[in-house]
Amino acid sequence: MDRIKIYHNPRCSKSRATLALLEENEANPEIIYYLETPPTSDELKDLLQKLCMGIREIIRTNEPGYGELGLDDESLVNP
Repeated sequence: MDRIKIYHNPRCSKSRATLALLEENEANPEIIYYLETPPTSDELKDLLQKLCMGIREIIRTNEPGYGELGLDDESLVNP
């Protein structure tokens, strides 16, 4: 089995809780601090494929940048 990866943000309570749960269960995950080393476009596409999700399903719509960057434009589609 592949080593578990967690895309982690230490300032996020859910991310901290997930990491703690993994560590409590001795999962020894590979920790990727995505704010410091963001995933590439290809890595994101791979993750979305593994999750069987589209990009719109993981966008945080309540963040200020969502509207400011025009990401709320419904004419934008999944790649």
